[in-house]
Amino acid sequence: MPSVHLIDAIPHFVSSEEHRSLVASTPVSFSDIPPVIRYKEDDVAVSIDPPLKGFSTEDAARGTLYVLTSVLAFMSTTGRGFQIEYPTITLHAISRGDTPSIYCQLDESATEEDPAAIQAEEDGVSDMRELSIVPRSPESLEPIFEALSQCASLHPDKHDDEDDLDDAFIEDDGTFETFTGDGDQELSEVGRVRSDFINDNRFAPY
Repeated sequence: MPSVHLIDAIPHFVSSEEHRSLVASTPVSFSDIPPVIRYKEDDVAVSIDPPLKGFSTEDAARGTLYVLTSVLAFMSTTGRGFQIEYPTITLHAISRGDTPSIYCQLDESATEEDPAAIQAEEDGVSDMRELSIVPRSPESLEPIFEALSQCASLHPDKHDDEDDLDDAFIEDDGTFETFTGDGDQELSEVGRVRSDFINDNRFAPY
């Protein structure tokens, strides 16, 4: 099963205010409550490598990004889009190179359930896909990254050890802070990769 799923419509979602109202009304089942939208950004371009079958360069050129509590979704102006489940996003970082973007590594084997995929994971073999999200305004990078970090924290990787650190740091007040190298902070393996990526910006979305 691929990490990126093609869609022709954005999943139904509600605002934070609507969510609070639904929760306050004591629904029959909390699982029936739609996901919450944490951030929306229009006029976004994306790049997927290797390319996604059925999703063209034209589809990737312009659309709207939706950071939902359930999935990360993109809908192109062409009417085609995709969604990604958060556990498959193994790394996300801000690239401030020539083309400022959000860079993500996607684990193609994270959602596999067949014996071959399980054996490949145990052997340390993992197929990766790269996603770059390029908003029109570089000022949008921070809010996109923060919303993505918040939503990803709601879907921890079941295969990770409980002591493993995510690639974002959570303060006591619930806010997210990227690593700066100050004080006594230490980077996890993922964090070190993320730091190296940010420092040299060798990846470009196009």
